[in-house]
Amino acid sequence: MATKIVAHEISSRQNPHSKQILKLRDRRDRDRSGLFLIEGFREASRAITHDVKIEKFFFSKELFLGTHETELLHQVLQQGVPLFQMSAPLFRAISYRDRPDGLLAIAHKMNRSLNEISLPQNALMIIAESIEKPGNLGTIIRSADAAGADLVIVANRCTDIYNPNVVRASVGTLFTLPIIETSNEEAYNFCIQHKISLCAATPEAKMRYTNANMTQGIGIVVGTEQLGLSSFWKEQCQSHVSIPMAGIADSLNVATATTLLLFEAVRQRHAHSL
Repeated sequence: MATKIVAHEISSRQNPHSKQILKLRDRRDRDRSGLFLIEGFREASRAITHDVKIEKFFFSKELFLGTHETELLHQVLQQGVPLFQMSAPLFRAISYRDRPDGLLAIAHKMNRSLNEISLPQNALMIIAESIEKPGNLGTIIRSADAAGADLVIVANRCTDIYNPNVVRASVGTLFTLPIIETSNEEAYNFCIQHKISLCAATPEAKMRYTNANMTQGIGIVVGTEQLGLSSFWKEQCQSHVSIPMAGIADSLNVATATTLLLFEAVRQRHAHSL
């Protein structure tokens, strides 16, 4: 017999827990507290599966979209995490989604560092410099997971990886592979130490991305949406590639470009192994 779900009732936005959720939308509060928000079934499921430490868990049964949410609540309960139940109107008021599915967690940041990372031979990495838009950063992480990348480095961050919309756009893949926030200099030194070849993605490059050798250990470096890569990475990278443009646009969205580059690396590696 399943354990009975015992939860505290929250009925007001003035409740301290409701106020905490709203505050954690702000980066300053996330940085100060070391906590962040995880909203949504897939996101919460992947966080729990990958041992993210959950502080509190909130739900509204009226907003559940499927049949597995109750199973997830039992998993949370088994880990000794406090559960809090809300009405649908209150949950919508504290949610940062247009159509919430009734599940939200407060979790501890993972606080990883490059010193903890062990790379396989011929590692595939993304270095994302100063990405401004949370949706783009989350999509880059999601694509890196899909391509089987070994590491994502967020260098000289603009948007932090714990922004609620990064968590959302990553669909919880934020928790499935190593993601490190660090400086350009530390990211570069790590790549040199691990003999990672660096490939800059920049519209002015003469080499097509399909002509670059991506079968060795490689770090694909992509830059900010408006200005592209800084001179630091343009000078440090051994190769520079571009994606040919047939229309009037001179470049692709950074998340789209990163996805193309990642799967070109996957294609080359598959062909090389045959």
